[in-house]
Amino acid sequence: MPPPRSDTVPFLAANADRITVGVADLQTSKDASRTIITYALGSCIGVTVWDPILRAGGMLHFMLPEAAISQLRAAENPSMFGDTGFPMLLDRVLALGARRERLIICAAGGAEVLADEGHFRIGSRNRTLLRKLLWKHGMLLSADDTGGSHSRTLSLRLADGSIIVRSQGKERALWPS
Repeated sequence: MPPPRSDTVPFLAANADRITVGVADLQTSKDASRTIITYALGSCIGVTVWDPILRAGGMLHFMLPEAAISQLRAAENPSMFGDTGFPMLLDRVLALGARRERLIICAAGGAEVLADEGHFRIGSRNRTLLRKLLWKHGMLLSADDTGGSHSRTLSLRLADGSIIVRSQGKERALWPS
C-alpha cells in the first residue's frame, strides 16, 4: 500500500480539532481543544449549548419542528426534529457534567430558502418551536442569527465558547457579541 499523499496532511491537521455535526445530527464534547461545526443551515436550525466553567458543550442540527410529522423517523433519528433533539442535546451536555444554570444557548438558521416556503414555512415553524422549547425548559437564547433567506454555517469553539456564523461570504461573532 502506498504511503499517504503529503498534500492531504495539512487538510487533516487543520480539521483534526473539528467535530462535524451533520444534518439531523447532534454532537457533544468536553474536550476544550475541539470546535463543533455544522454546515448548510437553511430552514434547519443549529442550536449550541455551552457551559463556560466546564468548557463543555454540544450542537444540534434539526430539520423539522415536531416528531409528530413522522413518528417512525423520530424513533430512528430523534435529532431530525427539534422537539425530540433539543431535550436529547440538553441531556447529553448535562451528562458531561455541565450545569443547567450556566448554559449559554445560541441558534442560527431557520431561513425561508425554498421558493415554496411560503406554503410550508419550515424555517418559521422551526424558529417558533425552538422558542417554545426554551420557554418550556425555563431557558433563553443568549444570541441568535435566524430567519432571512440565506444559508449559514455555525461553529462553537469549546475553549472559550465563541460562536461564529458564516453566511454570504461573511463571518461574524454571534457570541460573545
